[in-house]
Amino acid sequence: MKKKRKFPVLRFLDMQMTFAIFLALAASLLVMQQNVIYESESRVLELLPTMTAQGKEQEAIPVSVSEAEGIECLFVWEDDDSGRMGLEEMEAILGQMRVPHRCVQADHFELSDLEGCKKVVLAVSQLGVLGEKILDLMDWVEDGGNLMFLYAPDMEGIFTLIEGKLGIVASGGKRTVVEGITFDENFLVGGEEETVYKIEDPFESSMAAALTEDCRVYAWSIGDSPTPLVWRKKLGSGTVVVDNLGFLNKAYRGIHCAAYSLMGDVFAWPVINGAAFYLDDFPSPVPEGNSTRVTEDYGMSIRDFYTQVWWNDMYNLAEKYGIRYTGMVIENYSDEVRAPFERNDDVSRYQYFGNMLLGQGGEIGLHGYNHMPLVLRNFDYMGLYDSYRQWESSEDMEAGLRELLDFSKELYPNEKIQVYVPPSNVLSEEGRRLLAEKFPNIRAIASTYLPGGLIYEQEFEEAEDGIIETPRTISGYIMDDFSRLVALSELNFHFVSSYFAHPDDVLDEDRGADLGWEEMFGRFSGYVEWLCDSAPEIRMLTGSELAAAVQRYDRVEICRSSEEEEYLLELDGFADEVWMLVRANETTLEAAGDGILTQLTDSLYLLKVDAPRVTIKKKVGK
Repeated sequence: MKKKRKFPVLRFLDMQMTFAIFLALAASLLVMQQNVIYESESRVLELLPTMTAQGKEQEAIPVSVSEAEGIECLFVWEDDDSGRMGLEEMEAILGQMRVPHRCVQADHFELSDLEGCKKVVLAVSQLGVLGEKILDLMDWVEDGGNLMFLYAPDMEGIFTLIEGKLGIVASGGKRTVVEGITFDENFLVGGEEETVYKIEDPFESSMAAALTEDCRVYAWSIGDSPTPLVWRKKLGSGTVVVDNLGFLNKAYRGIHCAAYSLMGDVFAWPVINGAAFYLDDFPSPVPEGNSTRVTEDYGMSIRDFYTQVWWNDMYNLAEKYGIRYTGMVIENYSDEVRAPFERNDDVSRYQYFGNMLLGQGGEIGLHGYNHMPLVLRNFDYMGLYDSYRQWESSEDMEAGLRELLDFSKELYPNEKIQVYVPPSNVLSEEGRRLLAEKFPNIRAIASTYLPGGLIYEQEFEEAEDGIIETPRTISGYIMDDFSRLVALSELNFHFVSSYFAHPDDVLDEDRGADLGWEEMFGRFSGYVEWLCDSAPEIRMLTGSELAAAVQRYDRVEICRSSEEEEYLLELDGFADEVWMLVRANETTLEAAGDGILTQLTDSLYLLKVDAPRVTIKKKVGK
């Protein structure tokens, strides 16, 4: 009889010993991290002092101007569903691009409205409402004006008289369903031609049109017979731009903004230039127990997975790309909504994760004493959050926030805490007022950009009470088609990326847990790679730095003038720097006095402005 070999036992013992040593080292690292206090690194941008609403109004040049004042753009809209949606979107787009403009309803439009105007945007379905004035408008374009159709009008009646001037050979009066978009690589930053951006909830939004050869097409639908979705055509001494996409909501603003920039020879608009990455519920209590998927894939508890896999991957990705996370602290997950509030004394992992985040140049912000949004008993959750409670009083909300702030300052004594993220992005008017009145050191609120449910929806702006609104635009590790499109849109509207995720996304099927962490992390790291490859000039910022960038963006107003050999920008509200995107349609830009000009595509530039007046040299002809 052969003797049994001992080697398998020895190997098993060796594995046990190795694992024990690993755990000991990990425990030692945890202990060491507890004793390290990181200084807050000097920030890329510091927040400016709060400016009162009155001061802001005194300093700013009005963007939407009265009838007596000179304007750059006239927006003509029809009082129907599409026209009203177009009005809402273009008011926001033109305002944030700092375009002095005036809006007039189509049936009140007169040719005298064009006096002193350089550009017209039409949001009109029934061109018949304009009568023969649409023909006069086309003559105005041929004499040097610029006209943009925000969406396709009905293709009948008077439209057939002007479609040739838009570069349309034949439309046939047909509309088409747009299920996806591809872009000319020179139109959008990050819009590579081989990339398809699929459309969520497609419908017959666009006119099927064949174009003349003198049209420059910047976007197409996918399919065997692609439909042109954005094009530009010279018409006499002027230009016509057709934005044939037909989707009118915040997710597509960057595409409409880019279409607007195709009018004229050169156009510049202010941007934020910043990428921020928020980790909600981090640091926070780590869930106990096991996850079926985590156990199957990694053979470890949730607690160990967070430390050894999730944070290891996130930390290394930040090292590779220079990301500086903003961690949003939760003290506990109780449902207590009445003071006094008990202090969490289990802080070893708060110190471990928090100090590593700070050591990497990151930042700590406030998420909540627990995960109960700042709402009172009069707030209706509408059945969307069954486990959430309302706070008993404003005093209780304040006490909960002060406990969280004291807890965080005790852990990170040298950290300046200036950012708040509402749990589940829900924030009531009372909660918003509490932050502004009782917590002056909280300078920024980071909720979300897109609307939905009970979400506290934001624009990138400095509010009248001094709080800076810094919405997050995309979230999670799934990175679906819609998220990718929103990311592309905002990169080209505000030159911004504002992202958030949770450590426990990997435990939630609705947030991608069935994909497994390896696939989830691969999608996220793929997004970061795309962002950095597409826009290497974008600044990696913390939450408060993004708020500082939004201040500088929101306070500036612009006066533009274009000559044959130069493009002049005069800025009011300039502090110390402003960033802009500049589109050159018929020239090449060579250099900028008192600014740094970086070419992003053949026709799109990033401009860093270092003085209130900057002159860009043009080379006529390409």
